[in-house]
Amino acid sequence: MLDDLRLPLGDWVESAVDWITANLAVVFDVIKTIVLALYEFVEVLLVEPPFWVMIPILAAIAFLVRGWKMGLGTIVGLFVIVLVNQWDNAMATLALALVAAVFALLLAIPLGIWAARNDRVSNIVRPILDFLQTMPAFVYLIPAIILFSVGVVPGIIATIAFAMAPGVRLTELGIRGVDKEIVEAGTAFGASPGRILRQIQLPLALPTIMTGVNQIIMLSLSMVVIAAMVGAGGLGQPIVQALQRIDVGLGAEAGLSVVILAIILDRVTNSLGNLKDSSPVAKYRALGWGSRQAIAAGRVPVTPGAAPAAETTNAAAPSGR
Repeated sequence: MLDDLRLPLGDWVESAVDWITANLAVVFDVIKTIVLALYEFVEVLLVEPPFWVMIPILAAIAFLVRGWKMGLGTIVGLFVIVLVNQWDNAMATLALALVAAVFALLLAIPLGIWAARNDRVSNIVRPILDFLQTMPAFVYLIPAIILFSVGVVPGIIATIAFAMAPGVRLTELGIRGVDKEIVEAGTAFGASPGRILRQIQLPLALPTIMTGVNQIIMLSLSMVVIAAMVGAGGLGQPIVQALQRIDVGLGAEAGLSVVILAIILDRVTNSLGNLKDSSPVAKYRALGWGSRQAIAAGRVPVTPGAAPAAETTNAAAPSGR
């Protein structure tokens, strides 16, 4: 009796996958070529230079973003990776995470903007994001293998699907959280929707959006380790080998390398969001209400360190008010 009531979901999915692989093979070949080319380019940039060249470069980036303590910590952490003989694997993992994060951001931020500006799109996207976030990480590897075979590309594709949901949510949240009065002021002074988005909503939503960027990068790093199970390589490969051989030492070395990379990426991306304290966005927030209206209309230039004069603001107001 129960057999008669069985829902043939698996048969439907297999039929759909067969149709996709038969009719859209060219599309997936193009995607595979693009993703693989970008990954190989980034991998060459990170892996080919010797560690004594790359460590100062990465430490300089950390220093510029967060300060000398982070720069020094980056040098120490990366040198530990060299000492445990995981440098090449660590750079390959970093290349995988960065490429996946770039593609995830290219999808997540525009989709989040669209959802923030259109309630119907938001209602459609929200359950899809819920589905993506609750799906176990290993499940993403199955369709990726079917569509792209084994190797680096299915690992990156699975990572993109796994990591992009927080970017969409936080981009939408940031734009919807912008003060409506500021947006209305820009509209009242004749600013186009595109200009309001570029000059008001995105700058003011930047801290929240950067939190989404941070989450995408961290999820990408966690997923590319799992993606080693389909041949993605990097630090995930020695971790999988350690599991198969029950090699505690190898697992500890590779795991410590992942932790060091995660800490560096987390601190750097968090600091990028905190750069707003000295940016034009902070000065914009510190200005008076009348100056905000004029800037929203794009009629009063902002001079760093000084607010526009009240007379200039009054002159920018439309006549008859």
